[in-house]
Amino acid sequence: MIGYLRGKVLSLTPEYVLLETGGVGYEVICTGAAFSHLSGVKKGEEGEIYTYMQVKEDGISLFGFAEPKEKSLFLKLVSVQGVGAKMGIAILSAMRPEELSEAIATADSKRLSAVKGVGKKTAERIILELHGKISADELLGAAASESYRGVSPSVEDSDAVAALMNLGFTKQESARAVERARAAGAGTIEEIISAALRTM
Repeated sequence: MIGYLRGKVLSLTPEYVLLETGGVGYEVICTGAAFSHLSGVKKGEEGEIYTYMQVKEDGISLFGFAEPKEKSLFLKLVSVQGVGAKMGIAILSAMRPEELSEAIATADSKRLSAVKGVGKKTAERIILELHGKISADELLGAAASESYRGVSPSVEDSDAVAALMNLGFTKQESARAVERARAAGAGTIEEIISAALRTM
């Protein structure tokens, strides 16, 4: 499987990038974020992209992502019955990973069905099958990770989110409260929960 490519950007369109690596040109169908990521690379200069290779009877396709987190969400999406690779790309082109994670965690089918090609039933199926599979790390998103002083979200963060949810708060409310507590300097799980509760 081809999971990552780095090479010269030969051409770039809103639909795909042609990337030359090792003398071979790979045509990769991109998400909006991947396109934006590569748009700053001049023609002939090197760019990189995370990829997923789909093998079907009618051919092989490569799909490109700006970062591993985006690819991870894509793989979760295409595991849902009725969601193909192109629909997964369309969803991730319309929504940032953090927005998609939040929509699934809060069961916001209206937000998902606003994506072109995604009907109400498909949106509800995505939420039903992926609800609970979205980690606190994905829900908090990149902005939260930066607020953790460069340290990856820890076990304490996940435990704090779980504890707040047990108190009756939603996953979204809990994750945001933990983010605020961390940003305020809370360190131990007790400090995180205490600070989070003060902001709920």
